[in-house]
Amino acid sequence: MAGATTAQRGPSGRGGKGGKGADAAKAPKTPKRPKSSKPPGRSGPRGPRRALPRRVRLLASLAAAVLLAAGVTWALYGSSWLRVEKATASGTEVLTPGQVLEAAAVPVGAPLVSVDTDEIAARVRVRLPRIDSVDVARSWPHGIALKVTERKPVLLIKKDGQFVEVDSSGVRFDTVRQAPAHVPVLELAAEGSPSARRFDGERLLREAVGIAGSLPEAVSRETLQVTVRSYDSVVLQLTRGRTVVWGSGELGEAKGRALTALLKASPKADHFDVSVPTAPAVSGS
Repeated sequence: MAGATTAQRGPSGRGGKGGKGADAAKAPKTPKRPKSSKPPGRSGPRGPRRALPRRVRLLASLAAAVLLAAGVTWALYGSSWLRVEKATASGTEVLTPGQVLEAAAVPVGAPLVSVDTDEIAARVRVRLPRIDSVDVARSWPHGIALKVTERKPVLLIKKDGQFVEVDSSGVRFDTVRQAPAHVPVLELAAEGSPSARRFDGERLLREAVGIAGSLPEAVSRETLQVTVRSYDSVVLQLTRGRTVVWGSGELGEAKGRALTALLKASPKADHFDVSVPTAPAVSGS
């Protein structure tokens, strides 16, 4: 009985030790964290990057802007890259481009950005009254371009054997020795007119200019003279000895249309009356 008891204790004792080993074998193993070679507190080989203070960033931006502005200013004013090297002129008819450029006096060699284009335009208009308008523009990187529009005479005033050119605005802009083709000559004959006190020479000149400027192109080319006897008595002298009673300067467009129709309908007539454009008359056909 003692032996049996001993035998039973033996396995129980071994089983106690063996039970602990089986439980250890069945329990899941906790994975070990790999040991990091990086020191604590660092996220990279050189440590975390720190952002620059806002004041430092602002100062850096201002410095960059100042340097950029200085570079642009030097390029525009101090360098030889953007300076005036040539000037051109276009739009001339009676004048030549050389005359326009001489009057313009463009400052060759000056920084292009500093050229006063308004001053150049004013200089051209003062020195050349024939110029009605002028457009001055910078032509980068080295040029100045002028585009002019000349005044066109619609009437001539004979004076001392020469002819004063008058444009459609009544501006007397030039005196020439030879009359331009297809521009009528003004003849003022209003000394004895009852309306002479009320309408002086300048007023009658403006009326004549308005009439000449309103003539259809085909009629204007054939008009040799505009005779003003009074404010409401204007007569046109056409080629081939033809005359036109125009009347006053009122209803100019309607009178022009009526005269154009009469000239086509009666090409051999020598006297036309459009003073009342709704009832024009023709004779001598």
